[in-house]
Amino acid sequence: MKDDKADNKVQLRYSGKLLRHWYWCVLLLLLLLLLTAVILYVDTLAGCIVGGFSIVLYVTVFVLDIYYRPRVLLELIDFAQRFGGVEKELLDDMMIPYGFVLPDGRFAWMNGLLCEMSGKARDCHKGISSVFPGLSTACFPGEGEETQEEIDYGERKYRVVMKRIRLQEALDGMDIADLASDGCSVIALHFIDITELSCLKQENFEQKAVVGLLYVDNYDEAMDSVEDIRRSMLGAMVDRRITKYIISAGGLIKNLEKDKYLLVMNRVSLNSLLEDRFSILEDVKTVNLGNSLNVTVSIGIGTDNGNYTENFEAAHVAIEMALARGGDQAVVKDQERISFFGGKTQRSESNTRVRARVKAQAMRELIGARERVIVMGHKNTDIDSLGACVGVCSAAMRSGKPVHIVLGEMNASIRPWVNMLRDNLEYAEGVFVTHEQAIQLTNENTVVVIVDTNRPGMVECEELLYLTKTTVVFDHHRQGTEKIENAALSYIDPAVSSACEMITEILQYYDEGVRLKPYESDCIYAGIIIDTNNFVAKTGIRTFEAAAYLRKNGADVTRVRKAFRNDMATYKARAEAVRHAESFMDCYAISVCPSQGIESPTVVGAQAANELLNIIGVKASFVLTEYNDKIFISARAIDEVNVQIIMERMGGGGHMNIAGAQLAGVDIDQARVMLKEVLTQMTKEGAI
Repeated sequence: MKDDKADNKVQLRYSGKLLRHWYWCVLLLLLLLLLTAVILYVDTLAGCIVGGFSIVLYVTVFVLDIYYRPRVLLELIDFAQRFGGVEKELLDDMMIPYGFVLPDGRFAWMNGLLCEMSGKARDCHKGISSVFPGLSTACFPGEGEETQEEIDYGERKYRVVMKRIRLQEALDGMDIADLASDGCSVIALHFIDITELSCLKQENFEQKAVVGLLYVDNYDEAMDSVEDIRRSMLGAMVDRRITKYIISAGGLIKNLEKDKYLLVMNRVSLNSLLEDRFSILEDVKTVNLGNSLNVTVSIGIGTDNGNYTENFEAAHVAIEMALARGGDQAVVKDQERISFFGGKTQRSESNTRVRARVKAQAMRELIGARERVIVMGHKNTDIDSLGACVGVCSAAMRSGKPVHIVLGEMNASIRPWVNMLRDNLEYAEGVFVTHEQAIQLTNENTVVVIVDTNRPGMVECEELLYLTKTTVVFDHHRQGTEKIENAALSYIDPAVSSACEMITEILQYYDEGVRLKPYESDCIYAGIIIDTNNFVAKTGIRTFEAAAYLRKNGADVTRVRKAFRNDMATYKARAEAVRHAESFMDCYAISVCPSQGIESPTVVGAQAANELLNIIGVKASFVLTEYNDKIFISARAIDEVNVQIIMERMGGGGHMNIAGAQLAGVDIDQARVMLKEVLTQMTKEGAI
């Protein structure tokens, strides 16, 4: 019986820091023993007296240790139990929902509030995704990290703060246990209710300042197209339509000039305009009092840029971009991106050449003030880009300046023209240069002229833009979010049919002594023919006047036509693309152009896209071509669809009737699916 009691008795021992404290006591007793020995050596009687006291002290300490050790340890255990209970009670009654989750996503423990919030029992071991659908193991933090997630649960919104706790770290310094693996951990979660905060943030966001500018694109032209007695009425109706639209959305509008308005609103008002995609763009066109020209407006909005001044500056940039893209559209600019709305109609052609004359004089002054001229177009140079380069090159030669045209890899569409130019003395040597040669020739005293593109990523040699302070841009494509910054001269007019037409107008006002050679006129004339599809698309009065000027300078239609003839393989590839075209949504033609055995398949794809427009019911055509590990999309339309905004959704751009895009990292089938998805989405949005 006695043995049983001995076996059941709890064996208590000091451990950890308490044991180390006992070691100090033993050390002091040993030092006392050493002191007794020293005194005994000096004086026997004194040593004996001190030794006696030391023995009494040793016995007393030993007896007290035996007597009080169990009691001290029991008191410590009792304190730890009572403290742990208080700690657990405090954690359980914490005013924030709190819990622990195992690394596999199962709940290990919840406090009272978390149980009440989730409606689960304290011993619930379900996965975190089943309890809170907004959370998963993918949200868990790594070692030493803390992550936050915002979720909606019930009618409340919570910010969940997650921190990974390693159990080994929690037990470090404690001698009561040891883990077999130091990889064990749990994730501590606590939920912060941010419903009211989110509401306040949303309310603050909705009251943010929004500043806008609205311009009537063709106010004077529209007034000139109506009878005198109806002009004031037409202006009043346009003003009333615009004012009513803005006020109904909750904004303020102030007339700055006869055709310019200042808009002030909050974010809620802007959201209502975004939801109906700025219906005023189409609504104002319905104003008709006998005017033969529909009124169009452009809108520039600045938002989320800080204060009113910064938003106004952003609105000014947005309205300039809207006008540069041809007008009849709205541009919204915030800190992160630029959004476009509208732009479905072709910009009306201006009969005045004042802009061309002013730009020509400015270009002449810039070229005259610099030592050298470098001209380049866009990558994968086509005949419109080459012809425009030749026109600028001719003007620089007449000014007596060294001039060079930058060419990359030549394709079959421009090789005959380049060879023809090189056969002539003026272009025989040194005019056509490679990228490396152009970089060596360019310095701060060089004029770099870019034609047929306004995007820095699309120019033939982008490095040249950063080697000179004088850059000139001539382009007929609509301006996008990416543009060439700090250009000394920029002339972007989407109403012009081609870059060659634009340069032809510039040449007429550049210098009275400028006269093109017949081969130069042929090259420029060919560029106009390609971009107008033999004077069918985007052709206006100025287009024929430019063609007449080129004919006057020796351009020959027969020579140009013969230069455009294709070989049999190219002709068959174009026919195959047309033959295998599919109809999508009953108004779009989509096809694939074969590229095997074709030197310039992208050119053939563009020709096939033009051919598909001759089919009844086709509003727009899209031909996909695989070339150089990319998918090239050639998009064409007549007047019902703006293919430029479609291609912008796919990372490209262009003109309203002629546009394109390049896709990397996808195959033909994937690109076709992407195109169909964009067409479907934009149709649902009403964007096309």
